[in-house]
Amino acid sequence: MRPRRGQPVCCPPVNARLSRIVVAVLALALVGSLAACGNKQDVVTEAATEGIFVDVGGLAYQVQISRALNPASAEDRDYLVGLPATVPPPKPDETWFAVFLRVENNEGDGSRPVQASTDLKIVDTVGQTYQPVTLDPTNVFAYTGATLGPGDVLPAPDTAASEGPVQGSLVLFKLPVQSFQDRPLQLRIADPQNAASEATIDLDV
Repeated sequence: MRPRRGQPVCCPPVNARLSRIVVAVLALALVGSLAACGNKQDVVTEAATEGIFVDVGGLAYQVQISRALNPASAEDRDYLVGLPATVPPPKPDETWFAVFLRVENNEGDGSRPVQASTDLKIVDTVGQTYQPVTLDPTNVFAYTGATLGPGDVLPAPDTAASEGPVQGSLVLFKLPVQSFQDRPLQLRIADPQNAASEATIDLDV
């Protein structure tokens, strides 16, 4: 059958053209949606090992390293400066244990100050909880928490903790040696604005 006069042979009917336009628009919308999802930053609240950043209350926390301290070591003695007189030395079945933290302000574009958490604890696999020892200001390596502005980090640049071999702020614990059998020991960091919200890091002990 010949086409009617004035109707181009090469062009599809109007309904077919509209269908193709709709499909093209939907495809572009889908691509845009996928691109937006790809650009979204994931919030990480669990780390199975040290070295991975976790997100708590707009800040990113990373364990640089954790280890038992030896008071007979010249380096480790510096980490034990500022112990309160009310805190006795470890018993034969206890040890000093150090967690060295790095914290970065990652709140959106880092445009507002955020308070770093001081609600830290270690929990073992049998549910025992250990709180950090509060060190006085004479310990230049001690983690004390701070308000971090845009681009700020802990430990702050050009400080003893930042320039030291570990490059992390010290959180000191006194642990029973038995706890090393109940691994993994887990560092838990609570949001200062919402204690029910926390992140966890498995320590490489």
